Amino acid sequence: MEGKPGGFDEPDPRENHLLAALPETDLRRISPRLELVDLALGKAVYESGRVFSNVYFPITSIVSLLYVLENGASAEISVVGNDGVVGIALFMGGESMPNRAVVQSAGKAYRLDGQTLKQEFSRSGAFQHLLMRYTLALFSQMAQTAVCNRHHSVDQQLCRWLLLSHDRLSGDELHMTQELIADMLGVRREGVTEAAGKLQQAGLIHYSRGMITIVDRPGLEARVCECYAVVRKEFKRLLPDVTAD
Repeated sequence: MEGKPGGFDEPDPRENHLLAALPETDLRRISPRLELVDLALGKAVYESGRVFSNVYFPITSIVSLLYVLENGASAEISVVGNDGVVGIALFMGGESMPNRAVVQSAGKAYRLDGQTLKQEFSRSGAFQHLLMRYTLALFSQMAQTAVCNRHHSVDQQLCRWLLLSHDRLSGDELHMTQELIADMLGVRREGVTEAAGKLQQAGLIHYSRGMITIVDRPGLEARVCECYAVVRKEFKRLLPDVTAD
């Protein structure tokens, strides 16, 4: 069995910031339908064009939304962690997405079935308003990522990716291979190797055997392009009750 019933067992659903921002009555109403599941590294939460029937609220995991071309090349368009929800198509009027969602950092999430989600969304209450604001913030991240991938260096893109991931983790360690990072950024692995080497030489990160440790976050923030700050500012503007400093 992949998971167990949710409720308020440990870990708490409130570890997902969207769920934590719900009024207590709303959270208690959906709590029996929340199922705690493990998301393994590399697991496809949903595939491009395929109908899916659940949404996921990550708590300790991170999920990347990727576009994949016919030749197999891919690039990340956004990242979802404990700040959000995976599967916006279910409440935006569709049953599938043109991208795929892949776990980039293993961990746990709360899964909610589509029927319950739609029922709560149709109430036109706090849950609907929260999900709509989150979707707008997610779209802004997608747009800024497209601009960043087109105009900024691999070094800057890697800094942005590391900071976005770090924001969504409780610690300083990311389990991630350079090959997977290259797939996320849509660049050659050699480019990631070179960029990661520069950051390590500068004392900003430590990389060893698929483990990246953030050593100097202020240093990364000083080195990153403006795209990271734009996305962070927009999330704080739209979701002041969700984002945390």
